[in-house]
Amino acid sequence: MLSKKTQYAFQALMYLAKKEENEPVLIAEIAKKKKIPLKFLENILLELKNAGVLDSKKGKGGGYFFKESPKKIKLSYVMRTLDGPIALLPCVSLNFYEKCKNCDEKNCGLNGVMSAVRDSALKILEKKTVADIATED
Repeated sequence: MLSKKTQYAFQALMYLAKKEENEPVLIAEIAKKKKIPLKFLENILLELKNAGVLDSKKGKGGGYFFKESPKKIKLSYVMRTLDGPIALLPCVSLNFYEKCKNCDEKNCGLNGVMSAVRDSALKILEKKTVADIATED
């Protein structure tokens, strides 16, 4: 399940992607239009800035804007940045692997099923971008 944090991040990114120009947008504008708590949104956008998704400009005419084209920002990257693993079990995660306690992965039916679930989800999330979801909204 997507966390509220990631849901809000996608809402904000879709809002920014729909802007005609890639000009800075105030956090307060995004928060008001998308009904996202301001303080929570500030933290989310800062994380996305630190991850290289967004950039910001201070002062008059300032705000957040895309560092690179929304067409290049994969949904999987945003999800991993904010929530960590996409996999439902740590033993099947590609980037955050951890061995499960009391489990033999080679003989675990759940491991195989969750690997298939991960692969199916990634097949979509690695292809879809912020630009894609902005046009589908």
